[in-house]
Parts: sequence; C-alpha cells; structure tokens
Amino acid sequence: MNMPKSVWWLVIGMALNITGSSFLWPLNTIYMNEELNKSLTVAGLVLLINSMGMVAGNLLGGTLFDKLGGYKTILLGTAICLFSTTLLNLFHGWPWYAVWLVLLGFGGGLIIPAIYAMAGAVWPNGGRQTFNAIYLAQNIGVALGAALGGFVAELSFNYIFIANLCMYILFAIVAIFNFNINLEIKVKPNDSLTLFAKENRPQLLSLLLICAMFSICWIAYIQWESTIASFTQQINISMGQYSLLWTVNGILILVAQPLISPIIRLLKGNLKYQMYIGIAIFILSFFVTSFAQQFSIFMIGMVILSLGEMFVWPAVPAIAHKLAPTGKEGAYQGYVNSASTIGKAIGPVFGGVIVDTFNMQIMFLAMMALLFIALGFVYLFGKSDAKYVKND
Repeated sequence: MNMPKSVWWLVIGMALNITGSSFLWPLNTIYMNEELNKSLTVAGLVLLINSMGMVAGNLLGGTLFDKLGGYKTILLGTAICLFSTTLLNLFHGWPWYAVWLVLLGFGGGLIIPAIYAMAGAVWPNGGRQTFNAIYLAQNIGVALGAALGGFVAELSFNYIFIANLCMYILFAIVAIFNFNINLEIKVKPNDSLTLFAKENRPQLLSLLLICAMFSICWIAYIQWESTIASFTQQINISMGQYSLLWTVNGILILVAQPLISPIIRLLKGNLKYQMYIGIAIFILSFFVTSFAQQFSIFMIGMVILSLGEMFVWPAVPAIAHKLAPTGKEGAYQGYVNSASTIGKAIGPVFGGVIVDTFNMQIMFLAMMALLFIALGFVYLFGKSDAKYVKND
C-alpha cells in the first residue's frame, strides 16, 4: 500500500518535531550539572517533573484531538513549544531553564498523540504500516537530533538552544500549511461519559492491559540509557563506543525493516503475536547483556534489543487505534503515550535503586522478570480483546 500524501506530511512533521526535542534531551543533565552547577539529584528531579508534564500533555492532547481535531491541538502544542524555546534562548539560567523545560515537555506531549490519532484517522486501512511509518520518523528524529546535538554543543550550548528553536519553527511551518486535514470529529452526545460507559469497558480494560505492558517494557528499555550506560563507563568502555550502540540502534531500525517484514506477513498482521515475539526478544537481549564485560557483547545485546522494539513499539498505537470507541481515538493514543512516558520516568530510578542496593546482575534479572510479567499482560489482553481487535 502507498501512503497518502497527508500521512507523508505527518511523518515529516514527526521527524522535525522529534529532531528538535532530541537536540536538547540528551544534554539536559550535563547542562544542569556542569553549566548551572546543580546536583544530579536536582537535575533528575527536573527531568521527572518534565516527564510528568509530558504525561499531562499526552492526556490533554488526546482529549483535545477528540473535541477540537488534530489541527488545532497540534497548533496549540506547537505554540507552547515555540514560546518555551524562544524564552529558553533568552533566559537559560536557573531556575528558568527548568521552567521552560517542563513547559516544553507539556507542549510536546500535546503534539505526539494528536499526530498518531490523525495518522490513524486519515489512513484507516493502513493498519500497522501507518504507525510504523510514524515510529520510523521518530527514530530518524532521535538519531539526527542526538548526533547533531553533540556536535553543536561542543561549539556552544547557546547554539543548541538556537537549533532547537529553528527545528520547532520548521515544524510549525509544516504543521500550519499541511496538517489542516478535513477530518470529521466523531463525538457522541454523551461525550463526557462514553470513555467509561458500560459498553466501552471491555475496550478500556484491554487498553489498560496494553498500557501496563508498555510501561513495563519502557522501564526495562530505559535501563540502556541509565544503569547500563553507567555500567559501561565503570568497565572502561568509552563514551564514543557507548554512543555507537545507539547509532547502530537507529540504523538497524531503518535498514532492518525488510528482515522483519516476512515475519509480520507470516503472522498475518496479528498484533498480539508481534508483541509476544518482541518482548521475548527483549528478554533475550537482557539475558545476553547480563554476561557483558566487553564492548562486543553490549553491541550484540543492542542489536537484539533493536529487533525487539521493531515488533513492539509500532504495535501499541495500532492496537490503541483499533480499540478506541468512535470519537475517542485521540484519548486512547494519549493513554498509551502516557504509559510510555511513565515507564521512561520511573525506569532510571527503579533500576538505580536495584543496582545501588544489590548489583548489576540483580538488575538484569529484575528486568527479565518484569518482561515476563509484561508477557502476562499480553496474554490477558489476548483473552479480553477478541471482539475488538481485528487483524490488519
């Protein structure tokens, strides 16, 4: 299937949006610690509040999509991001840096579920392919932003703020002129009750099971950016080598699509089985990495992890789209995006406590145990979703 032009613009917009945010997020802790002289605890607290701002934005953005449509919701989020990044360029001392960062998280949180919901609405027959395209755009944005951000930061952190603003201006131009898609907003008369109405409870239960699974997977996945990252430094693996792991992750996600396509076709688009496979691959990745004492094993673990996420991450928004009652497509995308953000927020703290209390081996065992629990949630989802989730 060829994607509609409107979906292509959403893909381009997502790539620009994530590139802009990715200039900043890998360097937040470094900037607060080294430039603003704040402790790692304070920096971590700011990032936690930033994540909570994103959760609030995700939930509100999904709700606004259902009430106002994607165009107005995305423009509202974009206006907040432009306001925040403009002031970030002017006032980036303490505590203003933290204030603009949290506001930026909220604005970005409004945009993401609206883009996902709009993509599903404009190409309802696209199935997993729709959300896989958005997922690939996110990864392109992360790879470009993180790579360019490190280079620009070596010149000056001020240039990071300018680059961040420029990317949001480009995103705003794309959104204003290409996101004004004529979509019918399907709202039932008893709109305030439909999400929790009796007839919609089975879909909501299925969604909550998927959200629980999604949060757990992100708690495990984010260890690669937190506890595992710290562990690599302790065993004298260079920052350059660690960065190479994520470079390989981004490249694999783009070039390895043909490798998983035959499996997707064999499964006939069954999203539940795709999640089973993806989570099992995650478990294998943590098992292999638990033996790592040299860079080559970490690289093997990252390659395995990358293959796993290619099955799980695009499946979740596709399932949310299928489960959503009429007029609640945005709210359901807001829920799953919030679930991932919560996992990203609490994962580093959870993993750090385990490592500090016990050791890295226990952390790897704990993550594998959590992922087995995630498989259990997929199993329960499979028991509850038969009437609501059709194959692509």
